[in-house]
Amino acid sequence: MIERDKLERYLEKKYGDVEIKEFTRLGAGVHGTGFSLVLRTPEGVKEYVIKDLMPEGLGHDYPSDRAQVFLLALDEYGNLPGHVKAVDVLSLLPDGELRSIGGGKEYFLLMEKADGVNYFTDLEEMKDKERLDQKDRERIFGMVRYLAGIHAVKKDSRSLYWRKIRDTIGHGECLMGVFDSYPDGHLSYEEMGEIEKLCIDWRARLKKTGGRLSQIHGDFHPGNIWFRDGDFILLDRSRGPWGDPADDVTALTINYIFYSIMYHDSVTGAYKEALELFYDAYISETGDRELLHVVQPFYAFRGAVVAHPVFYPQLRPDQRGKVLDLVRNILKRDVFNPAGVNELS
Repeated sequence: MIERDKLERYLEKKYGDVEIKEFTRLGAGVHGTGFSLVLRTPEGVKEYVIKDLMPEGLGHDYPSDRAQVFLLALDEYGNLPGHVKAVDVLSLLPDGELRSIGGGKEYFLLMEKADGVNYFTDLEEMKDKERLDQKDRERIFGMVRYLAGIHAVKKDSRSLYWRKIRDTIGHGECLMGVFDSYPDGHLSYEEMGEIEKLCIDWRARLKKTGGRLSQIHGDFHPGNIWFRDGDFILLDRSRGPWGDPADDVTALTINYIFYSIMYHDSVTGAYKEALELFYDAYISETGDRELLHVVQPFYAFRGAVVAHPVFYPQLRPDQRGKVLDLVRNILKRDVFNPAGVNELS
């Protein structure tokens, strides 16, 4: 809740000599609550409304979601004739102070620099191996232990679990958005639609498994895993901190499948061993055998990514077809069997 004295400080910084005459709750609706703000200014009395958003459901679960809604409002309210104008977007800081984040034309993230060698290097080296070596196995065990540790942190929120499934299928960065970015001529709209419709059926099934909601990385793919001095550091956690562990597991393991098809036209050698070892180790570490019953739509999203003709142009058309056939067939199975992956493409 905004404190009156902190609001007054923000207004004085923004507008100069003002006095709050009224700051009262107007009422609440489905999306949020409105507050009446009446100011005395050198130009006379001015009236405003401050609006918040409910912090759960309707895609507003995280503070960044709510910021996105208000920044869009600030950009667009004034562009529609006859619409009230937005004045600013306020950020409520942990100490209760208010800060303006409105008015930006673009936004940037400043973060620490990581060094090391990303896991794509290991995947490239596996193409010449019939079996995993000790380093490969140790790195897989290390990633499994890490994921098991973060996935052990659970949260009880049906809304957040359902959101993760919904986003995996329908978000602009996920399955449907990735398909929409395919150039014409590589996959027909009907073939895309078939995969999307199979995922919708999985969405209904997975609504019953909300107890799986866990802390996740959200984009645990090889480019975001950098090894150094026997350990690794992660980059680019994204799409929310909560979801199904299957999201992280498939983000990584689709690459054992993809790389093997790219170099050998089937899942074989060190890649097949890595896929099976990862699942065996993860299930042994976590006891999560249910994982094999829920990975299907997550593999659909990740398969659409690695089959993308712009992201991975090195794939031949027939290899791209194998990846997408595998996606379709995984979606048609109740249980994913890593050892039988070649039967699916």
